Amino acid sequence: MGPRAGARVSLGLILFVWLTVYCSRPQAEGFSQEGLEASRANLWANANASLLQGFWCQPASQLSRDELSALIRRMALQQVLLKAWQLCCLANLAALHGLQGDFLLHPPDLLLFYNSSPACSLKQIREADCRAFTRRAAQGDTELLANLPDQRAALQREALACLGGPHRQLSASDLLLLGVLVCDMDVSSIMASDPHVLQNLQRCPRLTPAQQAAVNTLLASGRTVLGPPVSWNPEGLQALGLLATYISPSLWARVQEAVGLDFFSSMVAACRAGRLSQRDARRFVTSFLEAEAKAKSMSSRPKRGTATVRPCIHGNITAATLRDDLFLVRYDCSQLESCLGGQVLKANLDPLLQHPLPAECQRVVKAKLAQIYPSSVPEEQLRLITSLVYLYTHAEISQWNITSRDTVMALLASDVALENQTETHQPRSRPQAILQKFLDHKGNITSALLVAIGGSRLCWMSPQQIQAIRPSEFRLAGALDVSSCPQSQKDVLYSKAREAFSSTRTSAAYYHFIRPYLGGAPLEDLESLAQANVSMDIHTFTNLNPRVLQSLSVDHVTMLLGQNMGDLQKARSHPTISSWLRSLNRLALGKLGLDTDPASPTGPVPLTTGTRNTTPWASHLAATSGGSGNDAPSSGSPPAHLRCLPLAVALPSSLLWLLYWASLGPFGDPSLTGHLHSGLRRQHCAGTTCRKIRAGRWSWMPARARAQAPGPGNLAMSHIPGAYMAGSQPAEGDAVSALWSPDSGQRKGAGEGDAMALH
Repeated sequence: MGPRAGARVSLGLILFVWLTVYCSRPQAEGFSQEGLEASRANLWANANASLLQGFWCQPASQLSRDELSALIRRMALQQVLLKAWQLCCLANLAALHGLQGDFLLHPPDLLLFYNSSPACSLKQIREADCRAFTRRAAQGDTELLANLPDQRAALQREALACLGGPHRQLSASDLLLLGVLVCDMDVSSIMASDPHVLQNLQRCPRLTPAQQAAVNTLLASGRTVLGPPVSWNPEGLQALGLLATYISPSLWARVQEAVGLDFFSSMVAACRAGRLSQRDARRFVTSFLEAEAKAKSMSSRPKRGTATVRPCIHGNITAATLRDDLFLVRYDCSQLESCLGGQVLKANLDPLLQHPLPAECQRVVKAKLAQIYPSSVPEEQLRLITSLVYLYTHAEISQWNITSRDTVMALLASDVALENQTETHQPRSRPQAILQKFLDHKGNITSALLVAIGGSRLCWMSPQQIQAIRPSEFRLAGALDVSSCPQSQKDVLYSKAREAFSSTRTSAAYYHFIRPYLGGAPLEDLESLAQANVSMDIHTFTNLNPRVLQSLSVDHVTMLLGQNMGDLQKARSHPTISSWLRSLNRLALGKLGLDTDPASPTGPVPLTTGTRNTTPWASHLAATSGGSGNDAPSSGSPPAHLRCLPLAVALPSSLLWLLYWASLGPFGDPSLTGHLHSGLRRQHCAGTTCRKIRAGRWSWMPARARAQAPGPGNLAMSHIPGAYMAGSQPAEGDAVSALWSPDSGQRKGAGEGDAMALH
């Protein structure tokens, strides 16, 4: 470490120690509690976006009402994009502190998660200002509610009730209010609404086949601002946005030819410039060309006995031809085969594949490449054929030479590859073959590659390839979203994640890292985690192994969800949750706070449920504080002199980085491979408190907590900076590392020589 870096670390350590000492001072030394609360609220109000994106509920549960309010408002101001699992628990914390009334100052995405039970907050909001709430919530991303079908349905139901009931015809002003909430409307509601409904549907990430049919019916009726199809113009079609990609061939056949060609040219230009995805552009091109082909076949029917392969009619394809945005109109797939020469293809592969080729044309290009490269496609060309990968067999891929990480990323990272993997007979065989060719050359998968290809593509790896990942590389990659993986892959990934993070020495830090992989956790591990008071979010809960969930007792589920128990109501129609609820009797359903009909979409659900107070230091500090009863922690809140902990957390992220890696060292001792929770259960203390030695560390732990791991609201003294006994050293994974999420926006791909990108 250079002298300049050393100086920065020294200054950082001095500031960190000062904060710790300051926050540990008794309240009687001239600082009023009101002053501290105001100072800390102001601190959260000025937090930077990268720190806010790493929001984690466990430390946030220690904040006061004013601090939490400042934090949420700052998120709205900074337009911080949180994930579903973060929003789930943040909504519950806001409800717990009664902050829903400030919804106009909250992020729209957060409003989507507010409890919609008639007994809870959304009804109160609706009575106060229903329209304002609906307008704000309608700006959010409803795809975040993918695992909460009941919440999504209730949100729309409440919004329609706000407008006078679900059966009324929606006016233009109603639709302006509903925004993206219209995306869940059925076909009859769409057809009965004002034609301005098309503006709402433009914001939908995808349309169901029934909704697509409704859009075409509405467009064909002539009731929209575009008028009947024969009077459409390019400007009106442009105003449709992505809805234009759903227009049927029968409608395109009714559009004036010049208008259609003008619009076609603009769509292909947008695709080639990267402003329109290949998937959306290909959907439009396929529909438009189908209408063109039908028109041509009606005007010039081929004579009997005509050859299958037609001669080149429009002239050989050149580089200039490929720059024409109407290329696919002038050269259909048959003409592409007849007019495209090998040398032109070899020199212009990239410009050709920038066009949204229909599947038939893609197969023509693949066949011509096989003629040019009979043994194997060169690696420099492989990076250009990402849209064609799904057409290659496992045997063909095994002939490729893949030596570069960039090649792997190009072949696996494209949206086209993701889309088409779901349409083939063996969706994971091709990515596995690509990775295996790379492994055969390089020998291992690095953390940078894991981060680059993303969590969803880990689903494509074989169990053997996952097992080959070194734990150190898995740690460096941090939290990857593997929720879309099949169960067999989740099981292997969990085993690898548990091996990688087993050296984490606090339950809070361990849960940070293991959370995305819990879909593969076995029963005994979930039962141990339930004892740690982690308050699992409902998003993570819905991704647990359904067979394992069937074996979890109601008591374990209650402990596992903790303060998020009320969210079961929001997800009760989720297949995993619904199946589990059907296996329970009426008594168990009542114990969960649900009605006795597991199929019912409504029922009284408490916003939060009481959880066991497992604060390891609660009884000890209450007995020795010497202060009033108000000084003792309650309901999982820390004592007053520890509640400045978030102050240290909110230091600029660069300073925290220096503090963590300079003072705590590497990730952890890899020799500590025993599971965290089983290690906690092996503690034995004789008195109210005990002093234990573990890896050279001293800490305080009440005897009654020896079977429990610290969770939200009950950090042990050994997990608080500055709380170590004389002569001890802080352990890796404590304090700063356990306060914010590992899949924060700060994480980067870690390559050779990089710092560990976990926080």
